[in-house]
Amino acid sequence: MENTQNLAERRLADAIAEVDAVASDGGPLVPDSRRLAFIDPEFLLRRETRGIRFQLEMLKPDLAQQAQGIENTVVVYGSARFVEPQVAQTALAQAREADSAAAVAVAERQLRNSHYYEQARLFARLVAGYGAQRPREERLFICTGGGPGIMEAANRGAHEMGARSVGLNIVLPHEQVGNPYVTPSLSFKFHYFALRKMHFMMRAKALVVFPGGFGTMDELFEVVTLVQTRKAKPVPIILFGSSYWKRLCNFEMLVEEGTIAAADLDLFKYVDEPQDAWDSIRAFYKL
Repeated sequence: MENTQNLAERRLADAIAEVDAVASDGGPLVPDSRRLAFIDPEFLLRRETRGIRFQLEMLKPDLAQQAQGIENTVVVYGSARFVEPQVAQTALAQAREADSAAAVAVAERQLRNSHYYEQARLFARLVAGYGAQRPREERLFICTGGGPGIMEAANRGAHEMGARSVGLNIVLPHEQVGNPYVTPSLSFKFHYFALRKMHFMMRAKALVVFPGGFGTMDELFEVVTLVQTRKAKPVPIILFGSSYWKRLCNFEMLVEEGTIAAADLDLFKYVDEPQDAWDSIRAFYKL
């Protein structure tokens, strides 16, 4: 006689197959009271079950990383729009050949910013190289948003060193496409920004923030605020590209106006070289 566990597994498999069949046929996922609640997409996507979706996005990446020994990460933030130098040089040559002033201006900007891609890649190689020499429980793993640009560069650097790396991707209407260098079993996709940012901080032992746009600034300021208000433990917060960040954010003005304390400027540090970023992290933890 079939035991209870096997019977339960078979029934669950049958229920999942039923949902898969509907999805494969392109039919609408209409409400069905007979479908098991936890594999009923229509039910799980209701407004009332949002809390359940929060919990699922919290648990799935957490349990998977635990199972694979990912406990300590160095998070790399930065623009999804920066490209590697070779791609930028090719784009500039094509723009000049097309004799388009507008295209040339864009390509020249891409080439100017492409050095950040290379620096993020080199920084990740330093982190991965250190991790390869340490016991599993002491290793630091690169973690990014899993997308293109700076994120791709950091995952790529770790990949080139034979190290695993994490990608916390998010579903967006444009731009955010997963990069091929994230370790497949550590590539996660999110719907909620809040849960994604929580996962960045849960295992972060340091944050290195390359130049970026609204998303990068959102991630940076959330982390700075959490550390400033002691809602999160102090970690190295490194702003890579001093000229970019000092031109973008006049933090000294905030001190002058009394909206932050002078000591808050010590929450982060400017660097311009991959080795300096890594040395700052090593000095913080006395590695």
